[in-house]
Amino acid sequence: MERNLYSLKEIDTNDLISILNRASAFKNGEISHYPDRVVGNLFFEPSTRTQQSFIMAEKKMRIQNMDLYPEGSSLVKGESLYDTVRTFEAIGVDAVVIRSKEDRYYEALRGKVSIPVLNGGDGSGDHPTQSLLDLMTIKEEFGDFSGLKVLIAGDISHSRVAHSNIHIMERLGMKVHLAAPPMFQEKGRMYQDMDEILPEMDIVMMLRVQHERHEVRTVLDPLSYNRSYGMNTDRIEKMKSTAILMHPAPVNRGWEVTDDVVECGRSRILCQMGNGVFVRMAVLERALRESEK
Repeated sequence: MERNLYSLKEIDTNDLISILNRASAFKNGEISHYPDRVVGNLFFEPSTRTQQSFIMAEKKMRIQNMDLYPEGSSLVKGESLYDTVRTFEAIGVDAVVIRSKEDRYYEALRGKVSIPVLNGGDGSGDHPTQSLLDLMTIKEEFGDFSGLKVLIAGDISHSRVAHSNIHIMERLGMKVHLAAPPMFQEKGRMYQDMDEILPEMDIVMMLRVQHERHEVRTVLDPLSYNRSYGMNTDRIEKMKSTAILMHPAPVNRGWEVTDDVVECGRSRILCQMGNGVFVRMAVLERALRESEK
């Protein structure tokens, strides 16, 4: 039984649906406790929602957690990620959650560590648990995935959320549309005018402008960015009556989404955050449970 979670591209659809079902069960009050297990949270990149929701999930499941603070660890002495993980494994941790600035960091660990590795985000590559919580939120809203139209808009090229979601949403039968400024577009993908397709969309998913990943500050004016590629009251009014607004957060208020829209009636941003705890409970259970005999 696979217990790692590197990328959703590597798990089959039945496994994915099983994770979503377990997350829903946890949200509805089901309990799963592992008081004798220890999980290491190794976040080599800043995080609020992902890190804290993993910690909350661990607390709800009575899992003991060990949290690595890079600035106070041997990383400052030049220790590699691989050696850090092997250290956690050697001292008895049962699984690790890792976020790294490096794309596909987990390749250095694949087949070389015996404990499960849960990807909390790798560079601009993948963010599997974010995609899972997005899918959970969409399933709660619409009941199914097939045939839904979703617009993913913003900083596509730097977004691990986009890279995870485009693949898995298309795999589940959703029609994915993209809109992005030229400097945030990736070659080989088709982009559309946001205002032209907005009235047809069931889901509008905005992406954070990831200033920290840009070699230079490519976007200087939040007002003009929002007018061209962001969500605001005018665009909210153009959406279908049943359509919802999503964003992986943190939100650059005024850039991708204006302040008055972040928590409007169409927004499911806070719902996404809440669902993140239950999704992470489900993937922790998947990692920690004994292999079926």
